[in-house]
Amino acid sequence: MTGKQGEGARRRLSTGERREQLLSVGARLFSESPYDDVWIEQVAEIAGVSRGLLYHYFPTKRDFFAAVVERESGRMLRMTAAVPGVPVREQLGAGLDTFLGYVQEHAHGFRAFHRADAAGDQAVRQVYRRALAAQERQIMQALAADPELGRSAEDRPELRVAVRGWLAFTTAVCLEWLRGADLTREQVRDLCARALLGAITP
Repeated sequence: MTGKQGEGARRRLSTGERREQLLSVGARLFSESPYDDVWIEQVAEIAGVSRGLLYHYFPTKRDFFAAVVERESGRMLRMTAAVPGVPVREQLGAGLDTFLGYVQEHAHGFRAFHRADAAGDQAVRQVYRRALAAQERQIMQALAADPELGRSAEDRPELRVAVRGWLAFTTAVCLEWLRGADLTREQVRDLCARALLGAITP
């Protein structure tokens, strides 16, 4: 393929497709290396674009990493949204199955998301913490809307701490699973489900 043909192929990507391509490359690199060890030039080279084009989409490395984190957070929130009016315990297994499917299919993005808390850049860590807070709110809202737990959830201030701890537990379990822990997806699902049910049961 000539240079002009290659440029034409690159131009065929829409703005949204190009942005998604760059974020996918970023997710892989950030999942494999600490934030400070990833260079924008690497991303541009792997994506086959100029550094200037990458900076057109993301003005700084911080903006780029924040976008990677926010994309993964959005995916997780969409996949784990509760069904209103259905008891949490009845939909927990299916919800965790969906989430674990995401973890397997988007392992780079999942790892990159959770590497953000170890970044030296405080602004990057704030993006990560906001994303975690959004997950916590989503779970708390599901518990408050649960026909079995709703009233007791409002009267149990310790529940928020339990949910926060469960998110940390589930993250640690999933990262170990991705590292090759000898557990099936079903075992991971059941382990995480039991942990949450134990935390929310009065």
